[in-house]
Amino acid sequence: MTAYSILDRSLVRRGSTPAEALRATVRFAGQAEELGYHRFWVSEHHSVPGVAGSAPTVLAAAVAAATSRIRVGTGGVMLPNHRPLVVAEEFGVLESLHPGRIDMGLGRSVGFTGGIRKALGHGKDDADRFGEQLAELLGFFTGGQSAYPGVHALPAEGLRPQVFVLAMGAGAEIAAEHGLPMVIGAGSRMLDAVARYRAGFRPSAWADRPYVMVAANVAVAASTAEAELLQLPEAWATARSRTSGAFPPLIPAEEVAAMELGERERAYLEQTLKGQIHGTEREVAVALDSLVAASGADEVLVTMNTYDLGRRLDSYRRLAALFRG
Repeated sequence: MTAYSILDRSLVRRGSTPAEALRATVRFAGQAEELGYHRFWVSEHHSVPGVAGSAPTVLAAAVAAATSRIRVGTGGVMLPNHRPLVVAEEFGVLESLHPGRIDMGLGRSVGFTGGIRKALGHGKDDADRFGEQLAELLGFFTGGQSAYPGVHALPAEGLRPQVFVLAMGAGAEIAAEHGLPMVIGAGSRMLDAVARYRAGFRPSAWADRPYVMVAANVAVAASTAEAELLQLPEAWATARSRTSGAFPPLIPAEEVAAMELGERERAYLEQTLKGQIHGTEREVAVALDSLVAASGADEVLVTMNTYDLGRRLDSYRRLAALFRG
C-alpha cells in the first residue's frame, strides 16, 4: 500500500508574521498525525521573505516534540550549506530524543543569490561536492568516515535515522550509488530519473532495495474549480518570485483569480500549475493511481499551501480519507 506524507515550507500569509507561520507548521504536524499521514517534513530556504522555514533541524525538533507517532524529518537539509559533522550531530540529537521517528532528507542546492551564498560561506561549486559530503556524513553515523581520524559525531555514531536524497540534478545517480531512498518531483523528467535510480541502485546498510518517494502538489475539494483555486496563492507567489525576485506572502485565492497579470507572470503561473493534481476525491484518486502506477512509487510526498488554513486542512482531510480507504 502506498504511503502518504506531507512537506510543509512554513509559508507566510499576508497579515501574519514568520513566527506565526512557524507555529502554524507545528500545529499542522499534529493535525497530520491525527489524519494518519506517514511523515511530516520541513524545508530549508534562506533569505526568502515569504518563507519562514530556514532552519529545518530546529523546526523538526519542535515538530517531533509536539507529536508522538508520525515520522518527522527534512525535505531537505541542503548539505552544501553545512559541514557534515554538524549535520550528523544535529540528527544524532534528534534521533536520540525521538528514536525511530527521524528522517534525514538531504538536498544539493546552494543559496539562490550570490549574496546568500556569500553569507552562508559557500559557492555554486559546493553543489558538485554533494556526493563526497554525503559519504562523509553517512560515515559519521557508521563510524566509517576517514577524512578526520579520531573525530566522532556524538551522539550520532551508531544511530540510524532514515536517509533520503532529493533527486535534483545528479541526485538520482548519487542516491543509487550510496544505496539510499530517493525523492523525486512529479514531472516530465520523473520517469527517466526513476529508471536510472533503479538501474544503478546498490544495496547498502541504509536500504536493501530501491525506494522511491514522489513529491506532488495535490489539492482536493468538493468541486474541481474549488480545488484549482486552492493552488493559486502559492503558484502566484512562485510566479511573482520569478518575475520580481521576491517570494511574497500568500494572499487569498480569489484575489489572485481576479488579477490582471502580465504576460511573463501569467506564463510562469501556468507553468507552475501545470502537472499539479487537483479535483474532487474521485478525480484526485484517479490521478494519484496513475502517478503511482507510472512511477512505481512506494510513497507520495504531498505539498500544498494556500492562504486559508481551514481550506488547506480540509483538502488534506479529504486526501487522507482516500488513502485510508
